[in-house]
This record gives sequence, structure tokens and C-alpha cells, in this order.
Amino acid sequence: MPALSGGRKPGKREHRMQGTAVAYAALMIASSVCSVCGNVLLLSVLLLNRGLQTETWLLTVSFSLCDLALGLSTIPFAAHNSLFQPVGYASASALCQGSAFLFLLLQLASVHSLAWATIDKFAEICFALSYASAFTAPRTRVILAAVWLYALLNAALPLLGFGSYTYSGSRFLCAPSFKPATTAFNMLFMVVGIIVPILAMCAMYGYIVYVARNQVRRGTFVCNENHCFYVPASNYFRSSIVMVTTIGKPGGKRGQITGQGCFIGAV
Repeated sequence: MPALSGGRKPGKREHRMQGTAVAYAALMIASSVCSVCGNVLLLSVLLLNRGLQTETWLLTVSFSLCDLALGLSTIPFAAHNSLFQPVGYASASALCQGSAFLFLLLQLASVHSLAWATIDKFAEICFALSYASAFTAPRTRVILAAVWLYALLNAALPLLGFGSYTYSGSRFLCAPSFKPATTAFNMLFMVVGIIVPILAMCAMYGYIVYVARNQVRRGTFVCNENHCFYVPASNYFRSSIVMVTTIGKPGGKRGQITGQGCFIGAV
């Protein structure tokens, strides 16, 4: 083990810091590998299966590409800095400012694309009758353009003087500064860009689960190409088997309209 400055050997505190840095780097590398593999798999499934390419599938492609780019750029950058711990990292350098800009751009675009994909699924389930006319391919492209424009403008604000990017020694990457002088920018991107979309997604998925749970208690309707019939909750397991067996039949449909006005099922 090389001696530290002044000839002093590393003590217990230095060993703990080195162990923490190695653990952080290992976690970042594992996160990067999982992000890359998972999103490559998702994109492959979407691109190879034309049946999944719906009117709004570009929303899924958007957040998947963002997460893939984060796994290939920002996360390995943090792992490298954690292992080698560069001294005197220049926060004002083009590399630091550019990596922080890319990090915030991809993060905001990913969260808001995922939020709109959740809104899409919520509308498809809870407003089934008007969903087809509300979410069309042109409107999806407009939503996607607005999401990326919002992310681009927010990520560019620190470069224009509103907020700032700096190197974080605790996270080993360049990111928005959380100093008191940048409170307004931090509130803007944290509350509007992160917290509100996540809370909205949790609320929508929570309501979907609530409606589905109540529907299971009441029973369900099973439909095929000829007719629909009611299956009580006591026979729900057998109804699930029936629904599975009717999925592949031409013209077969399954699902149910709940008392709360939501449609649970798929064509």
C-alpha cells in the first residue's frame, strides 16, 4: 500500500473510505450493467414485435433510450471517479458541465416520458371508450416533443446562469449544485421535474390496483367471439383459466367494465 502524503501510512479511516468507494463503484457498475441489459432487451422486444407498436409506443421507447444512455454515460463516469478519485476536479471544465447537462437532460426526459406512459395506460384502462380518440400517434409525438423541450430547457438553465453545475465529491459525478444560492433552480427541477411526476404515477397505479382489487371481489365478465357471461368471485380462479384459453382465438376479447368506470382487460 503506497504511503500517503508526508509518509504517513493509511489508517482505519482511509481504509473505510477506500472500501466505501469500491462498494460504490461496484454498485454503479452493477446498476449500469442492469440498466443497459434491461433496456436493450425492452427495445429489442418492442422493435421485433410489431403487435406492441401501438399509437403511444414511442413514450416507452423514449424513457428506455434515456435509461440506456444513462447506463452508458453518467453511471460509468461516477464509477470511474469513485475508483480513481481525481484530485482538484474542475467543476467549471467543459467535461464536468457537459456531463452534468447530459445527466439532468436524460433524467428529466426519462421521468416525464415514463409519467406520460403511465397516463397513457391509466387512460386506456379507466377511459376505455374515449381512449382511442384521445391518445393518437400525432398527439403522442407532440407530447414527446414537449417532454424533450422541457428537459432541454431545464438542463440548459445552469449553463445560462440560473442555477449551477458542480462536481459532487460524495456522488463522484457532476450534477446540479445544492447551495443556498441555487435554491430556486433546485426547487424547480426537483419538485416539478421529479417529485410531482413520481407522485402522479404512484397515485394512478394505486387507483388501478384499487379498482382491480374491488373487481376481483365482485367477479368478472368473460367474453369470446360469441357472447359474454358473468363469473362470480368464488370462481375467479377458473375464470382466469377461461380468459387465458380465449386469448388466442380470432376475434376473442376479454375484460370487464368496473363499477368505478374503469375497464380491466385487453383486446
